[in-house]
Amino acid sequence: MITMKSLFSIAGVNTMASITIRNLDDDVKARLRLAAARHACSMEEEARRILKSALLTDDSEYGLGTRIHKLFADLGGIEIPERDPSDHRALPDIFDGEE
Repeated sequence: MITMKSLFSIAGVNTMASITIRNLDDDVKARLRLAAARHACSMEEEARRILKSALLTDDSEYGLGTRIHKLFADLGGIEIPERDPSDHRALPDIFDGEE
C-alpha cells in the first residue's frame, strides 16, 4: 500500500510529525509566550526549540557532577586543599555507654 508518507519519502521530502499538548498549566503557557516573544518567534516555534534542545542534547554519558561542572565552569573555581588522612577527629559516642 502506498501512502502519502511513503510517496514523500521516495521523493526525498522529510515529513514532520504534529502533537497536541492538552492540560498545559496556565503559568507554563504564559512563560512559553514570553520566551517566544523574547526570541521573536511563535509559541509553536519556541516549543519546538525547547523540545529539540532538551531531547537532542545527549548528556547521558556524563554524571551529575560533570553536568554541574559544565554549567559553572565559566565562573572559575577554587582550589580545595587535600586533607591529611591521619588528621581526623574521633567519632562521637552517641550511645553514652548505653547499648
